[in-house]
Amino acid sequence: MSGASHPPIRKLVIVGGGTAGWMTAAAVSRLTGAGVSVTLVESEAIGTVGVGEATIPSLHDFNAAIGIAEDEFVAATQGTFKLGIEFVDWGKAGDRYIHPFGKYGRSMFGIDFHQIWLRQHLLNDPANDPGPIDDYAIAIAAARRGRFAKPAAKADAVLSSLSYAYHLDAGLYAKYLRSYAEANGVVRIEGKIGTVEQAPESGDISAVVLEDGRRIEGEFFVDCSGFRSLLLGQTLGIPYRSWQHWLPCDSAIAIPSEHAGPPIPYTRSSAEASGWRWRIPLQHRVGNGHVFSSAHVDDETALQKLLDGLDAKSIADPRTLRFTAGRREKLWEKNCVAIGLSGGFIEPLESTSIHLIQSGIFRLMALFPDTGFNPREIDAYNHWLVEEYEHVRDFIILHYHATNRNDSDFWNHVRTMEIPDSLAEKLALWREKGRFFPAHNSLFTIESWIAVLLGQNVIPHAADPLVATLPVDETTRFMAHLRGVIAQTAEAMPAHQEFVARHCAAPENRHSMQGGQFAPVS
Repeated sequence: MSGASHPPIRKLVIVGGGTAGWMTAAAVSRLTGAGVSVTLVESEAIGTVGVGEATIPSLHDFNAAIGIAEDEFVAATQGTFKLGIEFVDWGKAGDRYIHPFGKYGRSMFGIDFHQIWLRQHLLNDPANDPGPIDDYAIAIAAARRGRFAKPAAKADAVLSSLSYAYHLDAGLYAKYLRSYAEANGVVRIEGKIGTVEQAPESGDISAVVLEDGRRIEGEFFVDCSGFRSLLLGQTLGIPYRSWQHWLPCDSAIAIPSEHAGPPIPYTRSSAEASGWRWRIPLQHRVGNGHVFSSAHVDDETALQKLLDGLDAKSIADPRTLRFTAGRREKLWEKNCVAIGLSGGFIEPLESTSIHLIQSGIFRLMALFPDTGFNPREIDAYNHWLVEEYEHVRDFIILHYHATNRNDSDFWNHVRTMEIPDSLAEKLALWREKGRFFPAHNSLFTIESWIAVLLGQNVIPHAADPLVATLPVDETTRFMAHLRGVIAQTAEAMPAHQEFVARHCAAPENRHSMQGGQFAPVS
């Protein structure tokens, strides 16, 4: 009963490996020192999705929480640094902008910088033209120049407004976390699950039985089985809520290629007639993919579009993936919580998959149960995660909906479709005076929303009235100075390739990262 004392969890079973399984295992491995047995069951025969190779800055928090050294982690995952995402042809054909990690400019007298920029822009006066807002983000200035440095500690330094994430090989990341978890007491069992046993009265999961007959009992189960959702979906019957009417892309083709030059410090997302293409530079290769709506283009045409867009030779056969954007109605039911694709998937556009795994893990550790499985705590977990999924969903929908493209059925659909009320309200408020208030637990900050809204030409009708208290000529001088300092700071940063070579090149890449030729990868 609620409030009663219950014995602690002593047997925790993780079903599935990959990024979700091994991130979970690494995080809970500290429990083994408190007498909790942690077992992870996976099968090499099943494999993993493994196309999510771009991350967002929140991964710093996860790595720091479990004590991972950054340089070692980047080298082990063939990683590079990521200052943001470049969006090509999204607002309309020919448009190009970067969603940066970090801030734009600086406030004046408590007035947000984007409001200052907006007032100057709306003056439509060449003498006071602020130029593109991209000029006021150090992350964008560095990315455009192929440069990288860590953020500065001094709050008044331009580099203090910089943030960054990583490009990484998801398979190598899972391997790295597996080594960490096993060294800290997690036991891995190889095998395919044949059946799942449930307690007859409560319906709780009591054990998973492998195809060879081995039976693995547990008190608490974490479903990391991917899209199959073996425990939460198939066994406990939690329905899947589709968001395909808002996010029609349901397929992806992925293929790696050789480098055509030094790896750039940002991801590229290029809009296509029925979806978009990604380009993610690692140390040893480039990850490429085409995300598309199968209702608007067939696989063969989508593959050819991807191959035509490669800037160097492909080095493996293409892989095709199917998915439906959405989430389970609950992420935690009874004694089972779903982490990763088993709980939901939005799509890879803003590199949120690993973050949603991480968020699920952090919430789980904050609400780690005893054997009583308090329903209020389970409800709190579900409320928080569902809300976060929906905030991310709205941000992704924005990219498709805020467009002037009318060159295909796909773009005509997403441009004119009904959108969630939660997003419609945000857009209506923004269009009036550029005001925006992200939810308290939203992953994406106001800077992220500003990047996409202004990058895709959603310009408010007016600026905040408070900006009128700032003299125009003084504001023009302030912005010109700021733009110059940002450009100078970016020019002084080391080349991204040089930074990686100096600090975190994988041993086999040290020659190429130090200026040698990017050799074909076998």
